[in-house]
Amino acid sequence: MRALVITQNITADGSVDMLDDWFDPQEQSAEMLEINRRDSAQCDALVLGRRTFEAFRGYWPEQTDDRTGVSEELDGLDKYVVSTTITDPQWQHSTIIGTDPVAGVEELKAAPGGGEIVVTGSISLCHTLIAAGVVDGYRLWTYPYVQGRGRRLFPDGHHAALRLEEHLAFATGVTYTHWSTTRT
Repeated sequence: MRALVITQNITADGSVDMLDDWFDPQEQSAEMLEINRRDSAQCDALVLGRRTFEAFRGYWPEQTDDRTGVSEELDGLDKYVVSTTITDPQWQHSTIIGTDPVAGVEELKAAPGGGEIVVTGSISLCHTLIAAGVVDGYRLWTYPYVQGRGRRLFPDGHHAALRLEEHLAFATGVTYTHWSTTRT
């Protein structure tokens, strides 16, 4: 079964909402890009909520001088958008998951393929998948910024034991932490 990994950019106080200007996808150190590329090589599907999908679709295909490689990666990646309102995703290699995101993700996890399935942004979708117990791991890029407000990655009342897989710190002050769930 394929693993479902949530990858998020997050503030030091745990917010994933971009309410202030604390994250720029084009501003990453060479070391951070190397880890991003390594992780991306393990991924063969991306699941996004509608708002994040529309933001990505409106931003990444338009980047002509993308030193991160994300534009090219996303163009070739199988993308799944959870939406009940989009009828045509209007982005190559994109498929709509309709009314039941948990069932759609469980189907993807059981489908052939060796790569991970990644969810990023899409905080409402993340909350749904976390609550359903279908998430296998978390890759968190923590930025040295306190926003003081905004939605958090984990839904209120959620408890989980996690196992540390990797932790890195960069000269930028950003840290990268990879956790796996301990459920069997």
